[in-house]
This record gives sequence, C-alpha cells and structure tokens, in this order.
Amino acid sequence: MKLGVFTVLFAEKPFEEMLDYVQSSGVTAVEIGTGNYPGNAHCDLDSLLESESKRKDYIKQIQSRNLMISAFSCHGNPLSPDKNFAKQSHETFIKTIKLAELLEVPVVNCFSGTPGDHEGAKYPNWPVSPWPNEYSDVKEWQWKEKLIPYWKEWGGYAKQHHVKIGLELHGGFLVHTPYTLLKLREETSDSIGANLDPSHLWWQGIDPVGAIKILGKEQAIHHFHAKDTYIDQDNANLYGLTDMQPYGNVQTRAWTFRSVGCGHGAQVWSDMMSALRTYGYDYVVSIEHEDPLMSIEEGFFRAVKTLNEVLIKETPTNMWWV
Repeated sequence: MKLGVFTVLFAEKPFEEMLDYVQSSGVTAVEIGTGNYPGNAHCDLDSLLESESKRKDYIKQIQSRNLMISAFSCHGNPLSPDKNFAKQSHETFIKTIKLAELLEVPVVNCFSGTPGDHEGAKYPNWPVSPWPNEYSDVKEWQWKEKLIPYWKEWGGYAKQHHVKIGLELHGGFLVHTPYTLLKLREETSDSIGANLDPSHLWWQGIDPVGAIKILGKEQAIHHFHAKDTYIDQDNANLYGLTDMQPYGNVQTRAWTFRSVGCGHGAQVWSDMMSALRTYGYDYVVSIEHEDPLMSIEEGFFRAVKTLNEVLIKETPTNMWWV
C-alpha cells in the first residue's frame, strides 16, 4: 500500500509548492480535486484537456517528485433538483473521466447523488425511514427513475474510458452504506465501487473492518480515505447519530470528524490495514483532514505518523514457516 493525501487540504498553496510540501512529508501519492465541492485549486480541467503540452508538464511535475496521482475527485450532486448544480456536477464529472483516461489515473471519486422527492422538487430528499410509507415510495422512485438510470449510463461511460468510479459512502446521498453501493453496482456497472471512508461508517454504526470484508469480497473497494470520527456517547444519547448541529459545535455534537488516531487508536487502524490487504486492496490510503480541533498541518502530520506505523507497504513474503 501507499500513503497519500487529498490535496484540497493545501488549496492555498500553489501547485508546485503543494507538491514539494506533501513530498517532504513522506507521502507518495496525491488525490487531486477537479471541481464541485472539492474545488479545483490544483487542476484546471479545461486547460489540461485542451493542451497535451500542459498535460505533459502537469504529470512531469508530479512524477519528478516520485509521486503518483491516486485519484481525481469531483464530489457533487448530478441528481440534484437544482438544475444548474446538477449540470455543473455532471459536466465536471465527465471532464474528469476524460482527463483521468488521458493521464492514466485509474479512479475518479465522487458521490452517488440525491434527487428530490418528485420531478418538481426544489431540494434533495434523503429518506432514512421506511415508514410512514410515503418515505419508502420516495426512495423507490429515486432509485428507479433517477439513480439507476444515471449510473447505468455513466458508469458504463467510465468503463469505456478505462476509469473506475469511487463512490464515497456519505450520509445524505442515496449510496451511503456497503449494501446500497453493492445494490447500485449490481444494477448498473462493475466500474462502480467505493471510495471507502471509515469516518462516515462509524457515525452510521458500521464497523469499517466489517465493511472492508463485505466490499473486498466483491472487489468493490476502488480507493480509501483515511479520516477518523470521535463519537461522544453522552451527546449521542441526547441528539442521536443523525445529529444536525453544525460541525463547529464540538462540545455538544454526537460525533466529530478527527484526524487519524484521535477517534480510534492505532490498533483499530492496524486492523483496517490488515483487512484491506487480506481482501485484496493494495492501493493508496489517502489522508483527508476535517478535524475542528487541529490545524491542517498538525492534523495532517498526526495522520502521517499514525498511518506510517500501521500501513502495510511491502509485498507479503513466502510462508517460509510452513
């Protein structure tokens, strides 16, 4: 496995300065935002798609520092009832696939999307209860009329362009659990897999090691985010795990994103790395930082230190003892 970083952490740094900074930290891979929610501070899609010479210089800057691009990321909502944002999300996604193919980047990360509850809706609607029955009706309509048709077409498009899709299992989107990911994959294309982020599993009550086993058996883990979550049980007893308080309300929130090792100890992260290796994932572990208690730099280097202690980097040896 390789250690990487989602470079949106360092959006304020110019491209080459950012590369020097992360390379000096010891990571060997970068995940780069191309637009939508992550922004495009380090990747001008249109310029790179138009110019072969710019693409060559772009990849040279990365490879000359012994780095690789693990994925391009363009998280948005292509199913949004907001037609302008849906259009922007979709167009950025398609351009990102095209660039990924040209630069031989194997994975594009994004969200599955969430539509409204009917054709005339103004806002996305994320049903989380089967009753009253209209919630189940909404969910069935969303999957049948919006989610499956979109990903059947565009998952196939990604496959034609030799790119895998890493859907982040994030609350608020229709694909947010191992089950919903595998259901969509079965209904559409095996180009679709997970950008597995344990921080979003913990607050849903899902054990990340268990999720790795479930998805790994189906070869459905395409990328991995390293971010932690701390659950404050006292606050969870009051607000529940679907806590809608702003992320900045750390004292009262039921759960809070933390840097790697600050929500769960090194043994838990070691168990995840072992499960990834056991079930066939031997790619990049990409650090993401959304810790409200630490600076970007402190959180990033805390994650680097913790993961370097547990990451399995070398090829397994022959079983000389048997």
